[in-house]
Amino acid sequence: MPSRTVTRSFDCLTAMRALGEPTRLRLVRHLISGPKAVTELCETLQVTPYNVSKHLRVLKEAGLLEVEKQGQQRIYALAEAFSEKLARNANTLDLGCCQFHFDKLPE
Repeated sequence: MPSRTVTRSFDCLTAMRALGEPTRLRLVRHLISGPKAVTELCETLQVTPYNVSKHLRVLKEAGLLEVEKQGQQRIYALAEAFSEKLARNANTLDLGCCQFHFDKLPE
């Protein structure tokens, strides 16, 4: 049975810090459509595995992502609380002081 790592619940300030980098915004945008392996994210974003892993770690520590290990691969998905917050607002994250419109971000 695959193991699944679940992080803490959604926190606005932590999310803002984590999303304050363009590559991490792009990663979240691609994960909105569903879980993806690190290799797929590297190919899609044309970013090295080292950099993708580094950014995924920041997003996971912020409680925005969950990771599931399947054999040698790690599959990343939006954390449930974060995903629900985006779904309620048509893929827009409203932090009060600012908004992230994931459907309007550049590829």
